[in-house]
Order: sequence, then structure tokens, then C-alpha cells
Amino acid sequence: MKAPTFPESIQEGTVATWHKKVGEAVKRDEVLADIETDKVVLEVVAPADGALAEIKAEEGSQVESEAVLAIFTEGASGAATAADETPAASADDGSGDEKIGDKILAPAARKLVAEHDLDVNKIEGTGKGGRILKEDVQRAVQAGTAKKSAAPAAAPKQAAAAPAFEGERPEKRVPMSRLRQTIAKRLVQAQQTAAMLTTYNEVDMGAVMELRAQYKDTFQKAHDVKLGFMGFFVKAASEALKRFPDVNASIDGTDIVYHGYQDIGVAVSTDRGLVVPVLRDTDSMKIADVEKGIVDFGKRARDGKLGIEEMQGGTFTITNGGIFGSLMSTPILNPPQTAILGMHKIQERPMAVNGKVEIRPMMYLALSYDHRMIDGKDAVQFLVTIKELLEDPARLLLDI
Repeated sequence: MKAPTFPESIQEGTVATWHKKVGEAVKRDEVLADIETDKVVLEVVAPADGALAEIKAEEGSQVESEAVLAIFTEGASGAATAADETPAASADDGSGDEKIGDKILAPAARKLVAEHDLDVNKIEGTGKGGRILKEDVQRAVQAGTAKKSAAPAAAPKQAAAAPAFEGERPEKRVPMSRLRQTIAKRLVQAQQTAAMLTTYNEVDMGAVMELRAQYKDTFQKAHDVKLGFMGFFVKAASEALKRFPDVNASIDGTDIVYHGYQDIGVAVSTDRGLVVPVLRDTDSMKIADVEKGIVDFGKRARDGKLGIEEMQGGTFTITNGGIFGSLMSTPILNPPQTAILGMHKIQERPMAVNGKVEIRPMMYLALSYDHRMIDGKDAVQFLVTIKELLEDPARLLLDI
């Protein structure tokens, strides 16, 4: 079994997890292992019904494209492997067996007993002369009948774990994931190469919230997706990007690339780190299409199912720290893009409206931009355009 063929932009990956053990029966297309790359997690699936005979690349090891990961036996299974061991053991002199108390264990059975910390006296052997086979141990594990008593089991486990938590100030050291390393490298690169500046404004979300409250049930019935706030922001940003092409441009060396389309990346937080899948041609998308795309991206991002092509080529990015309670932040550029919009928490604040103080649902907006490409005037006007479109959503329909 070999690693998948990596895309051109990925040189190597890390074997993150083996989901199956050697000898364990698997079905065709069942996931055997995960390989973590700089951008996505790639799954390695079983080519047929069978079992792993040997693992060549252990968890944490670095592998290149099409590197050998394991030896796979087609048509084998855990039970078959155990059965195959029986005649071999009975034919030999039993030198590989081990006697524990009154019990005789086959090598594979002994390994399983150690892995699951079982009491061999509670396992009934079905081999020759009462010999305990691998399948006997597997049955005991499934039935849960061979567990050691709590007192003896607790002592060795506690002793083994003690070194990691010695002293009054315990620490735990784990290697940084490849995705986290890539994120760190790109963020530092953005700050070192771009003349990054951030401008702020605030938007009254009252009109959008009223529209959402009025039509959310009808919207969900019609489109089978909830009406959120991101759909409004994506559509408002698409319109603003058309009016300010510099904000929709990117820098390639000493060239400026102007894009005649709007591909907006939406930052999604996962346990592995932040990923930015891209919605294509957002100007022609309906709000329902945007919401469906974001829900799909969120689910697949958390499951590690996003493809490389889905995270490349964006012309602008939106990130929403408000879902975690952030009131204000300074988003960092996503190179080679020249701007990124930061959404934040909606919070009621006293505002002066027509000479009177009213409590309004307000959100701070932050636009970080590359000053090499975008002038301050254009950045401010771009953000004001988004503010005006959101405070009067009818402008999105009327294109004004």
C-alpha cells in the first residue's frame, strides 16, 4: 500500500493516524490511515477486503508521494490470521509460546493481552492443549470478560503516567501539526512582505436582523438551509469589490493582477487550525447558495475532507471572530490577496439616531489591507460601502 499522489504544491506529508491494527479485518474502501499535509488531510483506504500484514510507516513519520505505507493482504482477516497461526504453532516446538501461570499463549495472543492489559486467567483457550489463540483474546476483548480488577490495573498505569506530571508545574510537549506550521509561516510572511494597515468602522445590524427574523422560517423551508449573517456579508463584499477593483486585486512579484470575478474565501476554524475554502463567482450566487456553501465547507473542513483546489485562488477573504465573542480584532492578510474583512460580535450599544439616544445592535468591522496596492481612501470607502449595503439591504437587490 502506497501513499496517495500528492498535488504539485505538496512535497511530503505526516502519517497522522492509523485507524486499523495489523491483522485486523477491514472492508474495501474502509479508511486505514490519515496523512496530514500542509493543507489537507488525505485518507488512505483499503484496496479490497483483507487485513494489514505489516505497517511500514508508523504514526508521526514523514512520507513522500506514493511512498510505501504498509503491506496489505487481500482476502485476509483477523480471524483468518489467527486460524493460520494455529497449525503453524502446533507443528513447531512451541518455542514462540509463552507460559503465564497455567496458561500457554501464542505470540499474537500475548501481544494483544499486553495491549489491552488483560488477565490471562480469565481467558479460555481453544487451541491445542488449551493454548490461547489470538481469536480467543479478541473474543474476550469484545465481551469485556478478561479485564483486570481495578486495584491492580490502577497501580502500574499511575506509575507509568507519573513522569509526565511530576512537580508542581506540569508541562506537555507535542509536535506542531504540518497545517499549523504552514499557517504560522504564511502569517509571518504576510506581516514581513506586506505594508499592512487596518481601518475600522461599525455597522448597525438592525435592518439585517429584522429581515432575517421575518424570513428565516420561510427561507429554511424554501432552501433547506438556515439564513445566517454571512450570506449578507458575502453579497455586500461582492458588490463592494466590483466598485473597488484594487481591493479585489492581488500582487504577483512586481505585477498587479486585477481579477474580473469575485472569489471570496471564508475562514473556517477547525481543531487542526484555520482553513480558508473559497466560494467561486460570488457575484452570481444567491444568498441561499452562499449559506449552503458555507455550511458544506464548515462540515468538510472539520472532517478534513476539503480538497486543495477548494482553498486556492481566492481574491478576498472574510473572517468572523464574532462567533467566538470577539468585539474587535486586526485580521492578517491572506497572501497574495491585498485585503481581508473581519466581522465581530453584534452587541447592543447606545447610539445617537436622529438626535436621540437609541439602543442599537452594532458590529465593529475591520478591513486590513496592503498599502502597497490600496490607498487609504479606497480602503475606507470600500468599508463604508459594505456598511451602507448592510444597513439598507434593499441596495443589494437594487444594485445602488
